[in-house]
Amino acid sequence: MTEERSAKITLGGDEYELILTTKATKEIASHYGGLENLGEKLLKSENFELALDEIIWLITLLANQSIKIHNLKHTDDKKEELTTEYVELLTSPLELAEYKSAITEAMFKGTARNIESQLEAKNKAGE
Repeated sequence: MTEERSAKITLGGDEYELILTTKATKEIASHYGGLENLGEKLLKSENFELALDEIIWLITLLANQSIKIHNLKHTDDKKEELTTEYVELLTSPLELAEYKSAITEAMFKGTARNIESQLEAKNKAGE
């Protein structure tokens, strides 16, 4: 995967890339009613268990994107997708807090836009 689109985490000694793809974006929008509702849902979860469930679901979804891309490109060397149970068993609540920043990074990279400032554009036009 490309570095500019992913964030890396380690689960059970294996490294996974969290990638926000169009497919993942559609699933997140369906789950939360839109990307804009994601942050609010994570921050305002009524209880600790629900907050953990949401983070685990997101880690599983985003990590599986890199596995799905690998399987699409390497049909003779398919990898098994992660399950939420796998993620739950191989993480601690402390690690989940660390992974929350990786989720944010992957989502930011997946939605980032390269915007040129108007000043730079005017300078280039005037040259």
